[in-house]
Amino acid sequence: MLIRFVTGNEGKAREAQEYLEGITAVTQVEYDYTEIQSDSLEEIAARGAREAYESLGDTEPVLVGDAGLFVEALEGFPGPYSAYVEETVGVERLWRLVSDEENRRAQFRTVLAFADAERTETFEGSVAGTIVAPRGEGGFGYDPIFEYNGQTLAEMSTEEKNAISHRGRALSTFAEWYGDQH
Repeated sequence: MLIRFVTGNEGKAREAQEYLEGITAVTQVEYDYTEIQSDSLEEIAARGAREAYESLGDTEPVLVGDAGLFVEALEGFPGPYSAYVEETVGVERLWRLVSDEENRRAQFRTVLAFADAERTETFEGSVAGTIVAPRGEGGFGYDPIFEYNGQTLAEMSTEEKNAISHRGRALSTFAEWYGDQH
C-alpha cells in the first residue's frame, strides 16, 4: 500500500516517510487543493484531503496536513490563519501584540487528514509553549518566538525540534491507527 502525502515541502514528506517506515510507503505529491476559510484545522485538512483524493484519481489514499499557532491571550489567533498572518503581519509584530499580555501560553497544532475510498479521518498533534521575544537563528516561521522548556524552536537543532514536533505527534497517532487498520 502507498500513501500520497500532499505537500510542497520535502522536509514534511521525509518526516512522514520516517514515521510510516515499515507500515506503508509514502510518496510526496504536489497538488494545490482549495484551502477553505474555517476556524477549524480539522475541517480545512479533511476537505483538502477529500478534494485531493478525488482530483488525483482515487487509486491510492492521501494524507493532507494543516497547522497553526494558537495563542491563548488572543483567543486562539492566529490559528488556522497562521501562514497568512506570518506573511502579512510578520512574526515580530505578532510578538509585539502578545508582549504585554500576562498569559503568553500558546500551542502549535497540526491536523493530518487521511482520505481513501471509504472514509476521511483526522489526527491531531500539538505542543504547548510560551510566546517570547524573538531568539535563535534556526527554524522558520514562528520558531523564534515559540519557547518550549526554556528554548525557542529557533534555538533547537532539527533533531531536538523533531523530537517534540506537533506534526510528528500527529504522524505518530496516524501511524498507530493506520497500522491497526492494515
